[in-house]
Amino acid sequence: MKPTVVSADVLFEDHRAHLKWEWVAGLGASERRFDEVAVRAARSGADLVGYLNYIHPYRVQILGAREVAYLTNATAEDCARRIARIVTLEPPVLVLTDNQTAPEALLSMCERAQIPMFATHEPSAFVIDVLRAYLSKHFAERTSMHGVFMDILGLGVLITGESGLGKSELGLELITRSSGLVADDAVDLYRVNQTTIEGRCPELLQNLLEVRGIGLLDIRAIFGETAVRRKMRLRLIVHLVRRETMEREYERLPYEPLTQDVLGVPVRKAVIPVVAGRNMAVLVEAAVRNTILQLRGVDTYQEFVERHRRAMEKGG
Repeated sequence: MKPTVVSADVLFEDHRAHLKWEWVAGLGASERRFDEVAVRAARSGADLVGYLNYIHPYRVQILGAREVAYLTNATAEDCARRIARIVTLEPPVLVLTDNQTAPEALLSMCERAQIPMFATHEPSAFVIDVLRAYLSKHFAERTSMHGVFMDILGLGVLITGESGLGKSELGLELITRSSGLVADDAVDLYRVNQTTIEGRCPELLQNLLEVRGIGLLDIRAIFGETAVRRKMRLRLIVHLVRRETMEREYERLPYEPLTQDVLGVPVRKAVIPVVAGRNMAVLVEAAVRNTILQLRGVDTYQEFVERHRRAMEKGG
């Protein structure tokens, strides 16, 4: 689900230092927030902030030099009408950028309609980029999954599987082979755009890995800064199963790459049976390398099928 609350005062305080802005009008509307319907309809933070536009309501409206000129360089009647129309957009916040001076009529309108207006010296494009990134993260659809999330060979890999198969021990071995830990046990996943899932660690579990028989390990303290990651894009799920589960539920050579739906995004999946004596770290790394090849357009299974077809044609 998407969180639905981001008020004007929270937005202002979270970016006070970065955007160096001031609250110049609508001080009494600190609790004004984004419209919930607009948030649910938004595909990303890009839909929730942009230059002043009368056909895009319910978003942060940015007023740079051109927008201020549009509101002031006309007859008094036209200027008043253009400023009054802003109220119909029901913006959560107006942001005056490029070191512009707010017209008195605009200040008065914000006070009457209780619309917060911030002013900054920063350029419009920079403000839009900052706010879009912030809002995309804040309003992203999210879920949690059980597993160990790692950076393996530069790929974000979530190791899942049946209980008792040694996911954390496998994660520890991969760390000794130069992989990085993002999260153990619980992984927070966010859909930051239509095709991207980002995984992070809950703050309570930051840098920690639980290994049965040893307890909690602080991976950052033991292995150093390079052994942990703050976040990664989820590109592959490695699912560990017992051999009997593999034989019962999965094909030995699937014709199409397996995927798993995460927040509406298909994520590639590899299923590996856990059998005594197998080097699981090597197998996981091999699955990751194979996925990297597939992402580059190299499909070993399809190449084998084509090789087999050509051999049959020759034999015929």
